[in-house]
Amino acid sequence: MARRGKTAAVQVAKVCAVALAAFGAASWPARADWRDDIGTFRIGIVAEPGGGNTIPGLARLTDAYANALAMKVEFVVARDYAALIEAQASGRVQYAVYSALAYATASERCGCVEPLVAPVDADGAVGIRSVLVTRDGRLPDLAAIASRRIAMAPAGNVGGALLPLAALSAEGVKITQDSPFLARAVSATAAERMLSGGEADGLFGWEPADANGQPTHTDGTVARLEAAGIPGASLRVLWTSGLLRYGPHAVRSDLDPEAKRRLTVFLTNLKSQTPDVYDLLESTHSGGFVPAAPKDYAMALAIVERETAGKE
Repeated sequence: MARRGKTAAVQVAKVCAVALAAFGAASWPARADWRDDIGTFRIGIVAEPGGGNTIPGLARLTDAYANALAMKVEFVVARDYAALIEAQASGRVQYAVYSALAYATASERCGCVEPLVAPVDADGAVGIRSVLVTRDGRLPDLAAIASRRIAMAPAGNVGGALLPLAALSAEGVKITQDSPFLARAVSATAAERMLSGGEADGLFGWEPADANGQPTHTDGTVARLEAAGIPGASLRVLWTSGLLRYGPHAVRSDLDPEAKRRLTVFLTNLKSQTPDVYDLLESTHSGGFVPAAPKDYAMALAIVERETAGKE
């Protein structure tokens, strides 16, 4: 009899312990999910010229991102990259689609952004390099540029002006926008004509390159010169810059790691799984998205730093 009473008491004690544990767990404050902290995930993008404040396929893109993140998503269309950078730096948007130089500017502005992915061309090119091209041996090597006439695209041209100036300066070659041996053309096409017509001994141009920095030979200045009728055998590339990656999709660095993971998986599989949505998001580079890292934009940062120093 005593033994039964003792057993019953133990069982009652166990039931009470379970009940108290359940009560305690129910009374603890729920742990906030990163989605709750954000509320609405906002994606910033710059409208195409003449596009106003909308972008093609907006509803389809919104649904795709919302499904990937399992939360409400809203696109914010910025008037230009300066407005987009300010929106992300201030935290009004968590995610932004940038050009390479716009991303570098955002990184310099707040140090609060990081690239997730970047697009690739169908031929494997992930960005461009600047090249110094000569024809018929008119320019023997890079060291001779100061005594020759070198054609260069307008000051704002990335591959034919900004990139070579930044890359050469980083290599210790003294060159500025006003160097007397530079013959500034009104366009990249006009600079190519200067070389083909004999008005210049060399030309700063560009070429697409893969992740290892190797040219893909499917586009660029040499390909354009050959298409214009200049024999390829008469052309020689004397110098190439570091790689300038295509612009990334970047997030704020303080975004929850799970959100970053979900976005990376979604984007890197987008081309193969939902190609029509990929085409809405990326109309220029048709090879899909690959993961990107801050180090991939060292050349872009060098350009931005040089341009910023020149304005001070």
